[in-house]
Amino acid sequence: MNTKPTVAIVGRPNVGKSTLFNRLVGGREAIVSDRAGTTRDRHFGDATWNGRDFWVVDTGGLVPDSDQTMDKSIRFQVERAVAESDLVLFLVDGQEGLNPVDEDIARRLRTSGRPVILAVNKLDEIAARDERFAFHALGLGDPFAVSASTGKGSGDLLDAMVLALPERAVEASDERIAVAIVGRPNAGKSSVVNRLLGEERLVVNATPGTTRDAIDSTLVYNGTTLTLIDTAGLRRHAKVQDDIEFYSNMRTERAVHRADVCVLVVDAKLGFHNQDLRIANNAWEHGCGVIALINKWDLIEEKDANTGRRGQDLLIEKAPFLENVPFLYASALTGQRVRKLLDLIIDVAKARQKRVPTAEVNRVLQQLLERAAPPQKIGEEIKLLYASQIGVAPPTIAIVVNRPDAVPESCQR
Repeated sequence: MNTKPTVAIVGRPNVGKSTLFNRLVGGREAIVSDRAGTTRDRHFGDATWNGRDFWVVDTGGLVPDSDQTMDKSIRFQVERAVAESDLVLFLVDGQEGLNPVDEDIARRLRTSGRPVILAVNKLDEIAARDERFAFHALGLGDPFAVSASTGKGSGDLLDAMVLALPERAVEASDERIAVAIVGRPNAGKSSVVNRLLGEERLVVNATPGTTRDAIDSTLVYNGTTLTLIDTAGLRRHAKVQDDIEFYSNMRTERAVHRADVCVLVVDAKLGFHNQDLRIANNAWEHGCGVIALINKWDLIEEKDANTGRRGQDLLIEKAPFLENVPFLYASALTGQRVRKLLDLIIDVAKARQKRVPTAEVNRVLQQLLERAAPPQKIGEEIKLLYASQIGVAPPTIAIVVNRPDAVPESCQR
């Protein structure tokens, strides 16, 4: 289990928290937009400075006294991030100056019991560096002048952060399985993760598309470490009219690429749509194990013991690869069968490590050739000589052919 210390970045909306997060973790992991409130959930990333490894948590913009449902949800997430952190990095906007919301957040941080470092962002010019002194009034010590967008001042800030971090031992990690929770908007992906984790780790809201970034959470089950990646709801690209949703789709695609197992969450009341099949096929094409979780099964009133099986058979006719995909009918709301998902994930991950004897591979290849041999031209015969498994996770088969460029794509599939 990883015991790296954690730094939580907090502040009011649109002060540049996600830009600084990207600067600290050395990439573009969090979605950045000039629109206030883009970041909603806690977002995790790991960083290294002067030989020290630590987690960085990007949080949603904090509006302490707002009664709006989303603001209250974000406030709860920020409070959890602060409570679980070893160091709080409080970011303010140097261009806008001291704000009453900054003062309210500072008051809350002074009573949090956590060490706090104050950073004044958007001070790109040397002449503007004196603007930071006004923030001494927050009572959080000497502010650090930074520009998250250009990187100015970030080295001094990181030096101070590393000095403030506690020393922690890093234990040897267990076997780790990356699990991407994917599906269309509002199918209940975050609710499934919350049910598995046993806490409200992710913001859950009835509005489709609440989750925008891919969020990693860790769960240890029966000695196996599962990294649960909750992702933004995928929509068909024709419906992506917003730059934020476009980048969310991109993050979800990346989550699929780095996952060992993809759990496709489907709304039982809405049923499987072509988009669900596209998501499952995308995961399959990238070598992920796939599990179909039919969520909200408790809302289906007229059902019998064979309702699910009949639906599966219809789906398999449309997408034959689903024949070997396990289906689980569950409810994140009531918890019905959700715990079975953990065993399924481990079983599917083990199946990705399976090795098939060469004799068995060639027997199956011969059967396939008898059923559908590649098209032949006179004088240009195509011979599939033999096959062998050359890798696992996913299991990979190599077929030796006399004329590989002449084998059509349909035959390869």
